[in-house]
Amino acid sequence: MSFNKDFLWGGAVVKSENNDKILEATIKVFNQKGLKFTMDDIAAELGMSKKTIYATFRDKESMFLGMVDYCFDRIKIQKQLVLEDETLSTVEKIRKVLGVMPEGYKEIDFGKLYVLKDKYPKIYLQVEERLETGWEGVMSLIEQGIAEGSIRPVNTCILKTMMEATLEQFFQRDVLVMNQISYHDALQQVVDILVDGIIA
Repeated sequence: MSFNKDFLWGGAVVKSENNDKILEATIKVFNQKGLKFTMDDIAAELGMSKKTIYATFRDKESMFLGMVDYCFDRIKIQKQLVLEDETLSTVEKIRKVLGVMPEGYKEIDFGKLYVLKDKYPKIYLQVEERLETGWEGVMSLIEQGIAEGSIRPVNTCILKTMMEATLEQFFQRDVLVMNQISYHDALQQVVDILVDGIIA
């Protein structure tokens, strides 16, 4: 039996496009309703049948997992753009790359993700894993700053641990919710405190 490669390739593109559209809608609805959103909410947002959504994501948990990776992948892209921006100084790059947040995600209430720990532990572990990876470019940038004298000598391992621990606390506890601080604003404050404390 022969297969039409163009058809298969085209099908993959359609699936990929549906995947991105569904995840963008999930982010928007999550922003509005938090964890209580339903597949009906996603279908209504997209003007798409639930059958089409289920063909891409088998359940709400798999959709959440997809959303986590989708968000972190785009944050990674934004970080890379900052690292490659030759118009920025090393210190400016450090400040921007530590606080990077894609424009469309700035209003997402990441601070409420602490509730995932009990209800969706698999998703929570995925968030933790993504927080702990992808620091190589940032650490290299800080080492570059130390070498050129714009950053005072600091232990990059300790710096990385401090940043990771702070972000994990935002996700593990309701500290942001209780203090009515958005994740984006809290992140910017952490970056300001951290960077202003290491500038030479």
